[in-house]
Amino acid sequence: MKKRGEKIVSLTAYDASFAHILDKTGVEMVLVGDSLGMVVQGQSSTVPVTVEEMAYHSKIVSRGLERALLVTDLPFMSYPDPHTAVDNAAILMQQGYANMVKLEGGQKILDSVQHIVDQGIPVCGHLGLLPQSVNQLGGYRVQGKDDTQANIMIEDAKCLEQAGASAIVVECIPSSLAKRITASVSIPIIGIGAGVECDGQVLVSYDMLDITAGKRPNFSKDFMLEAGNVSAAVNAYVEAVKNKTFPAEEHSF
Repeated sequence: MKKRGEKIVSLTAYDASFAHILDKTGVEMVLVGDSLGMVVQGQSSTVPVTVEEMAYHSKIVSRGLERALLVTDLPFMSYPDPHTAVDNAAILMQQGYANMVKLEGGQKILDSVQHIVDQGIPVCGHLGLLPQSVNQLGGYRVQGKDDTQANIMIEDAKCLEQAGASAIVVECIPSSLAKRITASVSIPIIGIGAGVECDGQVLVSYDMLDITAGKRPNFSKDFMLEAGNVSAAVNAYVEAVKNKTFPAEEHSF
């Protein structure tokens, strides 16, 4: 799809019913995000989520899918070293029926990425705003705004590809940087709050349906506003990503 210039559509799901709707409306990549800690469990961050919880939600999401790629997050502190990373990735594959695992970070996690890939497990990277590191980052802020940070992130993307990653999510970064990262690697770059020039887009489904408690992120959009039902809202999102009308300028940095 990247080679054809066709946009990749992704959304999060946490149960079989949502997964079925996403699957039938043409979403290509369904992400079981550790965002479930916030939107499902009511936690203040993703940090408390466990591997066992991720495996459970991944398993029930898998029951709603027939065609979409199932990507599941490795949660906080589940990949502190390569061996632990492989053990926990195996749990998500065997118990959670994931097709791919996602982990946050750049060059610091390359050994874990490579070790996971060497065991035959596909990996998706995650750069920019790293929700699992929100305490270290000082909050949910746009990343990569200066040249030094931007250049490090571009190098991180190249290194993740060399380590064997099959895709990378970039979150809350300037659109201009996302465009540079997308052009610098041959693997798909999936954006969230990263502008329209990425190879694809992902949103937290609860955000784009406007059912998340509290303030919706600035980079999201309420697709339920004019849709009337969940399926129509997801269809509108798919079409908007495909025809490049989402994200618009007001959803970008």
